[in-house]
Amino acid sequence: MEQKIPIFDKITPSLLEAMPYEFAGKDINVCIETEEFTCLCPWTGLPDFAYIVINYIPNTTVVELKSLKIYLQSYRMVGIVHESVVNNILNDLVNVVKPKEMSIDIEFGIRGGITTTVSAEYVKK
Repeated sequence: MEQKIPIFDKITPSLLEAMPYEFAGKDINVCIETEEFTCLCPWTGLPDFAYIVINYIPNTTVVELKSLKIYLQSYRMVGIVHESVVNNILNDLVNVVKPKEMSIDIEFGIRGGITTTVSAEYVKK
């Protein structure tokens, strides 16, 4: 088996910022999409390109979009498997925003004729 590229300490959840949700108590869906996500294959070091869709129902805060963009860019040089990407992003966002519900769908681009879509969700208990 080929040697894995280590996950670098470059993923930076401390970049994420939350802002007050001015209509706390009113349920809305926030949908954030980006086609500008990249990380590295942990085995080959080649880039993986992905389309991300984040949906959430805020509780008392919302994510500040510039901080989210910079946070997502911190994955750029990280060797990480697709399943870990979606779980890390979900965990980091839930810890900062503390939503009522959140789901993340990430569609990784075609490599070797295969497209991978990985999804995860959180529901406040």
